Amino acid sequence: MSTRDEPSSHRFDVSGVTADGAAWLASAGPYPRSTLAFWEERPTAPVVLPCGTAFDVVSAPAVFGRGMVDRLWDEGPGSGPVAALRGRMLLFAAPGTAQRLPSLLRWEEFGRTGAIPPLLCHGTGDAVTVPPPLGAAKSALTSRWLVAPDTRHPWLPGPEILVWAAVRAARTSVRISIFPPADQDAKVYDVSRRR
Repeated sequence: MSTRDEPSSHRFDVSGVTADGAAWLASAGPYPRSTLAFWEERPTAPVVLPCGTAFDVVSAPAVFGRGMVDRLWDEGPGSGPVAALRGRMLLFAAPGTAQRLPSLLRWEEFGRTGAIPPLLCHGTGDAVTVPPPLGAAKSALTSRWLVAPDTRHPWLPGPEILVWAAVRAARTSVRISIFPPADQDAKVYDVSRRR
């Protein structure tokens, strides 16, 4: 039980993965029991797991990825598990997302300025570093969970939902003005001194 005297980072630490969440993550690999046994011995150690069967992963730059996660939670259906690693946000998505998302983004961005940064899509044939079940010491190089898996069958967003989140995040990061930019070479007259 937490108290009000504890720092908020301790009261609201959701970085720990439940036993069911760990089982789901381990199911992605070829030897789930070995992965679970490894985590029992070393619960603060990350592992590398293949994508494409239990999940795909969409990797976004940290600030833009945070914008996507905020849009998913504030205006959308929420997100699946989300991790942070080396300045990137890893959004766990439904299998098949990595194959379909790039073409949906190209279609959505057709004729636009390209406000959506390149998103790295990891699917069948790829592998990602998965944060440990228990939070490790926080550093820039440590992977950690922002939204930890807590069930054997977590909800995972598909490519359409991630496109929606990316477009929303891009719109909030780009300021649109109805006024044209000032002409830097134009002469400016002070009309308040008119007679």
